[in-house]
Amino acid sequence: MAHVLVSPLSWGLGHATRDIPIIRELKEHGHEVTIATSRGAFLLLKKECPDCEFIYFEDYPAPYSSTKYFLPKFFANIPVLVKALADENKRTDRLLAKNKYDAVISDNRLGVYSKMIPSFFISHQLRFSVPYYIRPAETASQYVNEYFHKKFDRVIVPSNSPDENGNCLSGKLCKSTRKTTNMKAYYAGILSSIQKMDVAEDLDFLIIISGPEPQRSLLEEIILKQVQELPGEKMVILGRPHDNFENKLDRWTTVKSYVTEEEKIVLMNRAKFIISRSGYTTMMDIAELDKKRGVFIPTPGQTEQEYLSLYYEEQGWFYSKSQYKLDILKDVEMAKEYTGFPSLPKTEDNIKRLYNEVLAQYLD
Repeated sequence: MAHVLVSPLSWGLGHATRDIPIIRELKEHGHEVTIATSRGAFLLLKKECPDCEFIYFEDYPAPYSSTKYFLPKFFANIPVLVKALADENKRTDRLLAKNKYDAVISDNRLGVYSKMIPSFFISHQLRFSVPYYIRPAETASQYVNEYFHKKFDRVIVPSNSPDENGNCLSGKLCKSTRKTTNMKAYYAGILSSIQKMDVAEDLDFLIIISGPEPQRSLLEEIILKQVQELPGEKMVILGRPHDNFENKLDRWTTVKSYVTEEEKIVLMNRAKFIISRSGYTTMMDIAELDKKRGVFIPTPGQTEQEYLSLYYEEQGWFYSKSQYKLDILKDVEMAKEYTGFPSLPKTEDNIKRLYNEVLAQYLD
């Protein structure tokens, strides 16, 4: 059996959680898995995949801005990122030299690959979404991605194909005009660590607050001022892992500083209506559970979330609203006019197809 190094980016937990089904499938086929990551992703995967080996493998810092002006900071950090990627690849070579590995799976870590063994890259962004006034940068991003994709054997895209009747969950993000990218891309479908449970939908509203500071705190302040206007039972998760409290604002409104991944899965299954950021991993979770009612609030300045929110609204799937213009009672009523995501093949089938059609060719 093969020994596989799996290395997700640790900018938040989304990359780590979507890798859990892949890791479990590899283990089910008898392969040895070593996970190389850092920070929150390291802690999460240690808990979810205790039978794997672990290496604390720091990645480059996220170029998030504490304001809504993400792009200026991102472009200013490009020279730093280029050097960080070169350093990351050198560190990867040293890591691989210490043990025998048969393959590398990198989730959005552009420097984690090897010229000596099969290397796979996971990303739903074959291009980046940018504001209209710098649209040429979106085209340029496809050339940059192609340059890095050439270093990998396959590019695994956790989205259904953009050719599937216009129902692509990631929209234009998973479309590329570049020959090498398209040749190496494999559309795996949604990959979610959440499983549908046989529980009653008895929670009227689940509100999940997240994002980098200070945007997380700003959204918390906005939500807590309005949440009691909503009818029925409500649960608000603040996304503050370093705190540990639970408050009752009234008989029907509970606020928790943080919940475990297990608690979150149960709450999402119970929820009739979800209010959250529009991060792509959360979108895959909602599609996996076939939840049809929600309001998405993109993190200001994060162009991917802003694009996805607008795209889903244009498709008639979900309503979205800027956090600066949120009127929660009115927005919930508006959201009821939308249909939810179309039914998509689920993770259980997608992960088996991914293994049989791609990974098995290199590992078995």
